[in-house]
Amino acid sequence: MNSQFKKGVIEMCVLHIVAQKDIYGFAVIEAISKEIDVNENTIYPILRRLTEQGYFDTFTEATGIGAPRKYYTITNQGRLHLDEYESEWRKFSKGVFNLLGGEKHER
Repeated sequence: MNSQFKKGVIEMCVLHIVAQKDIYGFAVIEAISKEIDVNENTIYPILRRLTEQGYFDTFTEATGIGAPRKYYTITNQGRLHLDEYESEWRKFSKGVFNLLGGEKHER
């Protein structure tokens, strides 16, 4: 799969996961890696970039053991961006599905 395409889809998944609840980086990796082959070298740069772009805010919370965890929370700007992303994704994936034969080729 084209790496740029995959990164775009993973970015949408990261936005979606953080929109569900405040979450720390490793938990984002765990959630996505249940469905898609990813690692920290993919996710952490996306988290940093989305934070720099104003889509996430961060806060730290003590864990009781070791260093405090950095949590990500979605901003209003991030929610709007996610809504756009998901709308574009639905149109795109529906178009691809139809071009590939739609239901008649579904297995």
